[in-house]
Amino acid sequence: MDFKKTILWAVFSLSGLMLYNNWMVHEGRPSLFGGTPATTSQQAQNPTASKSDVPAQVSGATPNAAAPIATGAVADAGERFVLKNDVLVLEISANGANVVDAKLLKELTADQKPVELFQQTPTHTYIARSGLIAMGNADLPNHTSVFKLAQSGKDGSGKPFIVLSSERNGVKLEKTFILTPGSYVVDVGHRVTQATASTTPLVLYTEILRDGSQEQKIGPFGGAFSASTFTGPAVYTDGEKFKKVQFSDIEKNKASIPNQVPAGQPGWVAMVQHYFASAWIPGDKVTRDIYTGKVDNDLYRVGMQIPLGVVVPGNAIIEKAQLFIGPQEERMLESVAPGLELLKDYGYLTILAKPIFWLLEKIHSYVGNWGWSIILLTIFIKLVFFPLSAASYKSMARMKEVQPRLALMKEQFKGEPQKLNQAMMEMYRKEKINPLGGCLPVVIQIPVFISLYWVLLSSVEMRGAPWVMWIQDLSVPDPYYILPIIMAASMFVQTKLNPTPPDPIQAKVMMYMPIVFSIMFFFFPAGLVLYWVTNNLLSIAQQWQINKLFGKKAAQ
Repeated sequence: MDFKKTILWAVFSLSGLMLYNNWMVHEGRPSLFGGTPATTSQQAQNPTASKSDVPAQVSGATPNAAAPIATGAVADAGERFVLKNDVLVLEISANGANVVDAKLLKELTADQKPVELFQQTPTHTYIARSGLIAMGNADLPNHTSVFKLAQSGKDGSGKPFIVLSSERNGVKLEKTFILTPGSYVVDVGHRVTQATASTTPLVLYTEILRDGSQEQKIGPFGGAFSASTFTGPAVYTDGEKFKKVQFSDIEKNKASIPNQVPAGQPGWVAMVQHYFASAWIPGDKVTRDIYTGKVDNDLYRVGMQIPLGVVVPGNAIIEKAQLFIGPQEERMLESVAPGLELLKDYGYLTILAKPIFWLLEKIHSYVGNWGWSIILLTIFIKLVFFPLSAASYKSMARMKEVQPRLALMKEQFKGEPQKLNQAMMEMYRKEKINPLGGCLPVVIQIPVFISLYWVLLSSVEMRGAPWVMWIQDLSVPDPYYILPIIMAASMFVQTKLNPTPPDPIQAKVMMYMPIVFSIMFFFFPAGLVLYWVTNNLLSIAQQWQINKLFGKKAAQ
């Protein structure tokens, strides 16, 4: 039996199975190896709760505690104020001064409409909100209060802004929203004043609310076969770094998150989905408390609470924060806040994926096309692994040379597998052939391939990026299946260049393998299939040249 081929195809098959299982799990479907999807796929049945969902104060209470039940919540049916720049259009509701709608003007859907990241509709809730709380549940301006327009226009530097205010029980909260041209970051100021003396310290909370449904990516197969990554809350602290939180863990009250961000250290909370994210990034002057919770059926939140202290009448306390709403462009995220680039999640192979994306980005800066950048990156990776690949192909070529002798041995030792194996090992020793020599390059390249898979799957830069002719979006499957068909043909040619296994069953498996893998790749992003096709064509050229070289030597 050809042990090298058996192990080679076993490794190859396992890598493909792992990729397919990865795709299934991140589609919200059950894993092939058991377990349940990471996130729910229900639609929010009641986006506006019938109770007040003002968060309980975390300090001095149980972290992540559920909101107290009370009456008096204000449904989002009031006036909306629009704030926009050249990349972002926001709608801020008079009810709570919450950001209830956000359109990304430069990120378009398949029907050429701006991506609407924030929404508050009967079927989908995804908003950002803030307000005041105090120990004892005092009735203060919060995300359920009615806010009035106090001021709007452009500041001295030409930035559009809007100021909304609300007052309850002598405490006044003014929210100021400022947009910088070309930026996805909203500067949010909270100014608090108090008319009467009080010894009760106030706390500001900033949170993001979202239902547990996964976004459906538009593509030639609709949502059923679209690729999507993690959807749900995430938190960042300097101590524990980036941590994702499953909706299912919040549902079961098992969310494990850092409870506090120490004063002077960076920290933020976010809501992540495929290609896009939102995040509250408060100031770092004081210790901040992190919380998560379930607000209603299939409705969850993640937030931070910032202690403001006692407000003295006649004085004002101003707390500034940033609200990011936009695409997961790695370089832009790096410039907004420490660790924010981790929203673009590469999984466990980040250590390989980040340098691969860095190199891909550098190539793109010269060629200006992501498709050609993928091809050039593939050539570069092929050159790096050339010594290993050459050794592998030489081993395969040597194996092909001794196929007639292996066939004779099989006839000679028919029915005596132990003697057959001894004779084969002796021949390998004399001919200096390593039967496992072709496996090592494949094993080494599997992590690189999976890392590139995550780079192409997670990079919003690929979204809507054309290559040539029929490939107008590298982030979705090839609409005409041309690349998967080419890939199948290239895998078939590779199989023919390899020595035929002596086992008929194994030979049939090798013949059908290109078809199986190609069908699976019908559903993968075109950018990933482009990498695989390019890699296959380079491998065919390299293997053909080595086979030709050994053929000449054999003729001599």
